[in-house]
Amino acid sequence: MESEQLFHRGYYRNSYNSITSASSDEELLDGAGVIMDFQTSEDDNLLDGDASIGTHYTMTNGGSINSSTHLLDLLDEPIPGVGTYDDFHTIDWVREKCKDRERHRRINSKKKESAWEMTKSLYDAWSGWLVVTLTGLASGALAGLIDIAADWMTDLKEGICLSALWFNHEQCCWGSNETTFEERDKCPQWKTWAELIIGQAEGPGSYIMNYIMYIFWALSFAFLAVSLVKVFAPYACGSGIPEIKTILSGFIIRGYLGKWTLMIKTITLVLAVASGLSLGKEGPLVHVACCCGNIFSYLFPKYSTNEAKKREVLSAASAAGVSVAFGAPIGGVLFSLEEVSYYFPLKTLWRSFFAALVAAFVLRSINPFGNSRLVLFYVEYHTPWYLFELFPFILLGVFGGLWGAFFIRANIAWCRRRKSTKFGKYPVLEVIIVAAITAVIAFPNPYTRLNTSELIKELFTDCGPLESSSLCDYRNDMNASKIVDIPDRPAGTGVYSAIWQLCLALIFKIIMTVFTFGIKVPSGLFIPSMAIGAIAGRIVGIAVEQLAYYHHDWFIFKEWCEVGADCITPGLYAMVGAAACLGGVTRMTVSLVVIVFELTGGLEYIVPLMAAVMTSKWVGDAFGREGIYEAHIRLNGYPFLDAKEEFTHTTLAADVMRPRRSDPPLAVLTQDNMTVEDIENLINETSYNGFPVIMSKESQRLVGFALRRDLTIAIESARKKQEGIVGSSRVCFAQHTPSLPAESPRPLKLRSILDMSPFTVTDHTPMEIVVDIFRKLGLRQCLVTHNGRLLGIITKKDILRHMAQTANQDPASIMFN
Repeated sequence: MESEQLFHRGYYRNSYNSITSASSDEELLDGAGVIMDFQTSEDDNLLDGDASIGTHYTMTNGGSINSSTHLLDLLDEPIPGVGTYDDFHTIDWVREKCKDRERHRRINSKKKESAWEMTKSLYDAWSGWLVVTLTGLASGALAGLIDIAADWMTDLKEGICLSALWFNHEQCCWGSNETTFEERDKCPQWKTWAELIIGQAEGPGSYIMNYIMYIFWALSFAFLAVSLVKVFAPYACGSGIPEIKTILSGFIIRGYLGKWTLMIKTITLVLAVASGLSLGKEGPLVHVACCCGNIFSYLFPKYSTNEAKKREVLSAASAAGVSVAFGAPIGGVLFSLEEVSYYFPLKTLWRSFFAALVAAFVLRSINPFGNSRLVLFYVEYHTPWYLFELFPFILLGVFGGLWGAFFIRANIAWCRRRKSTKFGKYPVLEVIIVAAITAVIAFPNPYTRLNTSELIKELFTDCGPLESSSLCDYRNDMNASKIVDIPDRPAGTGVYSAIWQLCLALIFKIIMTVFTFGIKVPSGLFIPSMAIGAIAGRIVGIAVEQLAYYHHDWFIFKEWCEVGADCITPGLYAMVGAAACLGGVTRMTVSLVVIVFELTGGLEYIVPLMAAVMTSKWVGDAFGREGIYEAHIRLNGYPFLDAKEEFTHTTLAADVMRPRRSDPPLAVLTQDNMTVEDIENLINETSYNGFPVIMSKESQRLVGFALRRDLTIAIESARKKQEGIVGSSRVCFAQHTPSLPAESPRPLKLRSILDMSPFTVTDHTPMEIVVDIFRKLGLRQCLVTHNGRLLGIITKKDILRHMAQTANQDPASIMFN
């Protein structure tokens, strides 16, 4: 039973001790050892009546909104633990925002009393900027560390620098005077494993030894990564972006952004990238940055005690993560706004911009790639694009959309199969098998053997006079006088062999990425998707270039491509293809174009990028509107109401609310007719997270709403601190205690924990409006009434289930609150 699993995890809801311990701030950081089992479906009752206290408006028939007294004003003496949240539950945005306004008013009212209060007020006002500054500094430093370590460990698979063990291959040969132009990566200081072990630099024996050592190091890195994740931080696997989106929408996953997760994700991300698996480090860097933001937010009471305010910091942190991943500060801000953030006020935009700026500045100061750039594959093109080229750019957009649709369906099908079969129970074995297959197939092909970022760099780079890559093996015209602007030339044998190798690399990357994304190591999707698009784009670019060279008299080339001119830039096609494929998988548009524009520094190529990315999105949307992150959110059963998804059905609140006709009646509390024992029995016999409070069973007039968690805490606290509270004590939610016989035990007043203004809608309210209310106000539940009489309840889970049913999906897939 799921309840037994929750008991062993320490989150069993009937246990007061587990509730109070799990509600502490530190628990959010220290709970990384809790294993979240997505293979089991939650008990339906776990979510029934999912509700919260402190909602501050009432929506009545006609949609009018009335303000109410703030919950904290009613508390004579706040009960410790009341108002906090259980694991895997949704926060109440309205209550959290009102709590913050109350705190702000309290600080402002006291700031003129003394210099100390004025200092506290200034500290509170500046704490937002301080926390994003610390987040940006930590994100930039960790990104630089990850980049340097990943480069060194990637080269470790091929050899080692004897003169300085901490140098990678490129750094090892920087100071050598014995390198040649053609073989600039070969120097006496760098030794391959074959040279060290058998003393041979060339020949079949050398090749086999290097092959064996490559596989050995790849398997070692992969095994170490998955073992660390499994033992120390199960939440450190995957890209983290689906979970970040869910957390930013108000969901609580304790330990997901904790210090253990941060430490293990940083270490295993380096190992996973170095193992050669078809994954990237860019997506997980967003998770790393959000961990930094979460940890630093605990230094400031303004954010540590308010879940809604904390999510403003996490939005800024995700911008910093993309900023250091791609060297694109503005793209990072737009990514946070477009892709991950649920609530994004204007001040969060400014702070996200500042966090991204600080993170990019720190990374630039570290200079991890030694090229004075923020990314490895920064390029600059000097040839303009021509109108005819929009046609192949749009074709690349179509390819990106088709790839995205295929990848989402194939990857989700494989992940679902992993959950439903025994294969998912052996994550270490799965990682070892995938790493072994990847290493065995990747080594013979120089383009798959390369680090994926290095591959993208080579595909993006334009062929100049100093390039020695086989992609630049053109037959040169000796009569060409211009060296700077090299004209289009016929392809040599090196180019044709490179195209065949790239075709094989494309097939390999497509297949392996499907099986790699979702395994239990940190795995990003940005770089593999960009690599697939860059390979396809480079092939198309070379094809168009050769077509223009051999058929320059065709009318499409005649006007603008003269003989001996440099018309086509194959590297530009690679860049457009990379953007198209990434857009097809994630369905990003504006932020993606800006990220790629910041990568290349070429403002004049924005139109080709926009055309390809929009085409990619349209083609992908024709097969399904979900991006890969939304698909994984749905696969894991997270309660995420996507603002992009439209609700067009004509159902009413009465069609969705519970209880249904076949269900037992709604579990309710009465205003002053129940004893402590009655309430404890109700709590023990049900799994509902909250109970409506009514005047009496006869009238069914609604008084308010009480959370199960708050009831448990309040009763336990009263038994310990108040004398005379026993099982037969009358519980009173009313303002005035009713007259009781003289021999009656002392009554227990619980009006202070009652939400006096829960959101209500009438039974005839269209579900379209109800869904909008839940989305825009971040509600957990609303009550359904008819002429003021309580009829039922609609929770966030009920809405998600209803939307799944209308879309012909499995409603039981919605597992959490």
